Amino acid sequence: MGEQASKAASAEGAAAPQGKVSAKKPKPAKPESRLAMVRRARRINRELAEIYPYAHPELDFRNPFELLVATVLSAQTTDLRVNQTTPALFAAYPTPEDMAAAAPEHLEELIRPTGFFRMKAKSLLGLSQSLRDNFGGEVPGRLDDLVTLPGVGRKTANVVLGNAFGVPGITVDTHFGRLVRRWKWTEQQDPEKVEAEICSIFPKSEWTMLSHRVVFHGRRICHSQRPACGACPIAPLCPAYGEGETDPEKARKLLKYEKGGQPGQRLTPPPDYPGLPALPLGGAPAPS
Repeated sequence: MGEQASKAASAEGAAAPQGKVSAKKPKPAKPESRLAMVRRARRINRELAEIYPYAHPELDFRNPFELLVATVLSAQTTDLRVNQTTPALFAAYPTPEDMAAAAPEHLEELIRPTGFFRMKAKSLLGLSQSLRDNFGGEVPGRLDDLVTLPGVGRKTANVVLGNAFGVPGITVDTHFGRLVRRWKWTEQQDPEKVEAEICSIFPKSEWTMLSHRVVFHGRRICHSQRPACGACPIAPLCPAYGEGETDPEKARKLLKYEKGGQPGQRLTPPPDYPGLPALPLGGAPAPS
């Protein structure tokens, strides 16, 4: 009887209309809980710390004033172009008092390579005059004071506080914003809301270095248009894996800066930086 029942079932199955699948549809994956997201985010940060132990601000500076000026100049351009421009600028105007007294036309000409040079020159003159008149020629170490300076918002203030004064802060630039959204840490678009949400995920002591690590990863591997997914060490933790090139060999060709064997953005990188220094403005092309 068992054999006959088996044959009958086989015949019944063979007679079933073609194209119909009896298997049940897989259930959609459950949404990630807040706790699971926080754990994944913190693990990504730990992984990034191992991938980029040398992460650092990619603007050349020797003091808080130089970092403040360089950060203002970095809007709508690369850190490399800023670093290629500031040596001549700081040679001409090394202090806030010097820059406050600069002729606008001369200042504009010095910073022309960074783009939007008229607007940036106005900001540099204004912030230098404010530093001279209101802060004794010193860059203040408080966010509330920094954002009163012309051309200085929360992003610039956090860069200066974190890297010149050791005050923890999240720097939400273009790279940081798009990666934390790609990783599903936040859905916010407004930089201040992004900053608030990311601050709630990580301990304060991690904020500054987290910013550097995320920006490093965005510039080197997790590009906007063609992420190098196949060469990404944190791919198993990334909900957006597959948006970019997944073939390892092709992905490796997309790597930039030291990950691609090329110069970085700083002309004077830290001693532990594993890549090549950038070239000065008008320098010879790097060897291939």
